[in-house]
Amino acid sequence: MAQTARIAVLGPGSWGTALGLLLCRNGHEVRLWGHDPQEIAALKRDRENRRLLPGHLFPDSLHPTDDLDEALADASDCLIVVPSQVFRAVARRLAGHLPPGWGIAWATKGLDAVSGQLLHTVAQEELGERPLAVVSGPTFASEVAHGLPTALTVAANRPEFAARIAALLHGPSLRAYTSSDLVGVEIGGAAKNVLAIAAGIADGLGFGANARAALITRGLAELIRIGTALGGRPETFMGLAGLGDLVLTCTDDQSRNRRLGLALARGQSLEAARTAIGQEIEGVITAQSIRQLAARLGVEMPISEQVYRVLYEGISPLAATRSLLEREPKAEFD
Repeated sequence: MAQTARIAVLGPGSWGTALGLLLCRNGHEVRLWGHDPQEIAALKRDRENRRLLPGHLFPDSLHPTDDLDEALADASDCLIVVPSQVFRAVARRLAGHLPPGWGIAWATKGLDAVSGQLLHTVAQEELGERPLAVVSGPTFASEVAHGLPTALTVAANRPEFAARIAALLHGPSLRAYTSSDLVGVEIGGAAKNVLAIAAGIADGLGFGANARAALITRGLAELIRIGTALGGRPETFMGLAGLGDLVLTCTDDQSRNRRLGLALARGQSLEAARTAIGQEIEGVITAQSIRQLAARLGVEMPISEQVYRVLYEGISPLAATRSLLEREPKAEFD
């Protein structure tokens, strides 16, 4: 376990709150920042995140704040945990507050909503050259908050920074591995959200275990194709941030993306399903970005393409499934 540190966690959602609780259990002090004064006031009053992660009382070492300067004051590290569509805005807001060379880590899974860029590219554009790290892997917020055994990956552009962030997170209930493959870890965490929607659709239509296993396996092939085309290493996609996260989100109803697919298969509209789930569903936005990336790179991603068509072109989940099954036979491995 690392020496006691003061850490700014930016984003008081379920995942940001869970990571804040984990860091406090590891002996660190956390400032949990959010931009909404009313939300932060509720966290201070209740000493828990009753709306998004109820039942986990804040220790004395976790301090909610809506003042970014206060969150960063005397901090040794900063972890961004916000939805991908606001990642750039938060990074831009940070730019005037960070000394040169100060490292930034994030646990956001997704791509830039406008440009489709990987988030390390966004961070470089907004914050300049500095140590950068992404935290990803098969992690549900509630299980991390409960202290259940978990493993994840920290990928960074500098090995010493990956080791630093991993040491902060590593503890009795969490094992953190390091990697130098920022691209592979980022694309694995983003693209699996789209595939989890597909898994939810398949299960919602009652297609059974055979179909789920096939979808996960062929979905992994899509991850590897798009990831290696972007420069990621193939072995990354067989690890925690690839196969591990894919299996988790495709098979457990704690996944919001999977629950969205289930709802769509059962006849709910996209808007109604999103409202019922009540939290950000990264796969909805990522489906657009992944489609654009695949087209630009000439990468075939038939499962992800059909998810896009269900979300944005109005075809039915059953019709999308038929389109996949009617594809011409081909070799499993190119």
